[in-house]
This record gives sequence, C-alpha cells and structure tokens, in this order.
Amino acid sequence: MSATFSRTDNSLVGRWWWTVDRWVLAALIGIAAIGAVLALAATPAVAERLGFETFYFARRQFIFLPVALAMMIGISLLTPSGVRRFAVVVLAAGLVLTLATLFFGNEVKGASRWLRLGGISLQPSEFVKASFPVVAAWLFAARSLDKTFPGHALAAGLFALCAGLMLLQPDVGMTIVLSAVWGVQFFLAGMPMILVMIIGAIFIGGGITSYFAFDHVRSRIDRFLDPSAGDSYQVSRSMEAFMNGGMFGTGPGEGTVKAVLPDSHADFIFAVAGEEFGLFACLLIIALYAFVVLRGFSRMFQEKDLYVLLAVVGLLVQFGLQAIINMASTVHLIPTKGMTLPFISYGGSSMLAVAIAMGMMLALTRWRPGGGP
Repeated sequence: MSATFSRTDNSLVGRWWWTVDRWVLAALIGIAAIGAVLALAATPAVAERLGFETFYFARRQFIFLPVALAMMIGISLLTPSGVRRFAVVVLAAGLVLTLATLFFGNEVKGASRWLRLGGISLQPSEFVKASFPVVAAWLFAARSLDKTFPGHALAAGLFALCAGLMLLQPDVGMTIVLSAVWGVQFFLAGMPMILVMIIGAIFIGGGITSYFAFDHVRSRIDRFLDPSAGDSYQVSRSMEAFMNGGMFGTGPGEGTVKAVLPDSHADFIFAVAGEEFGLFACLLIIALYAFVVLRGFSRMFQEKDLYVLLAVVGLLVQFGLQAIINMASTVHLIPTKGMTLPFISYGGSSMLAVAIAMGMMLALTRWRPGGGP
C-alpha cells in the first residue's frame, strides 16, 4: 500500500498513511482477526445451548467487527483537537445513557448496565471508559498551561462522577480500571507526593470497602482464596481447557470447554483459544497486546504536548489493563471479573468502545512536525 501513496501526497488519506503508526495498526487488526477466528470457534456451542441458530452470535460479531475497524480508522484521521472534541461528545452521551441504566436498564446477573435501543443491547459505561482518559488528559494539561484553571479539581470531579455511576450499577471492575487510568494520569501530570499517598490510601480503602459492600465482590475474592468456599465451576473448567490444549491445542472446533462454560464466548474466550489452539496461540495473543501498549508508550518518550502524552498513556493503560484482567482471571491468577478481552470477546458495545479508544490513540500518536512521535 505504501506504493499507492507517495510522500508528497497531500490528500487526507495520503497524509494519514504516512503519519499513522502502521505497525500498531497492523497489530490491532491482527488481534481483531484472531477474535474473528475465535468467534467462529466459541459462539456456535453457546448459541445452540441457549436455543439460538448455530451461527447467531457469530453473525452478530461479524456485523460489529467491520464497523468497529472502520470507526477506528476513521477516528484515527482526526487531529488532536478533533480527538478532544469527539471525546467530550462521547463522554457526555455515555454519562447520560449510563445514568439512564439506573432507571431503565435491563438487569443481568444482578447489575443494571444495559439499555435496549432499537433491538440492540447497549452498555453505555463502555463508552464512558473509552472517552474518559482523553477528557481527563485535557483538563490536566489545561491546568499546566494556566495555573488559575482548576483542571486538577475538575478532573477529580469528573472521575468521581464516572466512578460513582459505575458503582451504582454496580460495576466494580470497570471502576478499578477507570481509577488506575486516572491515578496514572494524575501522577504524570505532577501530583504532589502527599496526594499520591492520600489517593493511594483512598484506593486501598475503597477496595476494602467494596469487599464488604458488594456480595458478588466478596464471593469472588473468597472463592479465589479458597475454592471450597463456593462455586468455582467456570474457573475449574477454564483451567481444564488449558491443560487439554497443551502446547499446540486440540485443533479448531475440537475443544469441549465451549459446550459447558456459560461465558466461553465472552469473559472466558481465552480458555477456548488455549484449548483449541494451544500455548503458542495464547502467547501470540499476549505478544500482540504487549506490542500495542509498549510501542505506544515508546512513541511518547519524545512527546512535547502534555495533553497528548496523558491521553495516550491513559488509553494504553486502559487497553492493557483490561486485557491483563481478562486473561489473568481466566488462568486463575486473580479473582474472576466479567471483563471482555479487547477486540476478541463477543460483545458489540465492548468492541465499538475499544475501537473508539484505539482510534483516538492512533490519531494522537501520528507523527506531527515538531509535535512528538
């Protein structure tokens, strides 16, 4: 494709091609391609178990996948200021719809996180999570440019609003991810050490409080520490899947875990990859996620714009942490958490939100004369 666009091509697409990080773009498309293969492997058994047509979930995933990739590439065409404006709109809409879930949402597994819009189930908090890092980065950066602007206070207030709405649903896992993003951004923005200690203590206190305040959090932690304390069926089946897969896997379509694991197409799709494609496939998935995050960080070493630096770091921390939480819970390294594997797990809201976040990351890491990467 490089031959298609010369370096003197001043068209929108030509400028984009020579300034976007094509290696990261290829890695993201590679992750999405793996997700498409795993959707074909994992979803048919789930669809049949739930009484749907065999490829019901696979077809829906294949509808969302090209839309998500097109969105990601389209958003990556934006300028840094365009990304900021876009993120503000997405965050505002996401907050309104997240608030609406508390009154009109569909309750699933004890949580009201979804809205039915025209026959489509939407999880608005996913879009809040995707856009929050950019808006928070803008507020932090504005404070560094104008010491009279209350950017730190506004960013803290925005975080409290987003986290509060997520806890009311409740969604403790997403709140933890959001807290990590905000904490990292605040630290990089020049947080005083006394505030580092205070906020660290607040986060620890919040984690302890969540254990006692939310029954499902306490149950998951207790089962992680002592499997005999409750039902650990999903984790046990997941671990069996990895043992069955071994180094090279049982082969595409030959796995058995998808027939007995309720969330094998979503939260536990990594177990399907381990059973059918083996250890090397799992290591490839891990390597692709690590490549996206580490290369994104490396491109920020010379970044001069604080807003761009904080936004990209926040988006990458979110992306990487979400992947780590999903894979670590699947192999029983941490308590189970209903969090999707970016671009791989089944779920339209998650896929579109990840596409928005990665589109903004690609836009912000494009090479800009005198501006950084």
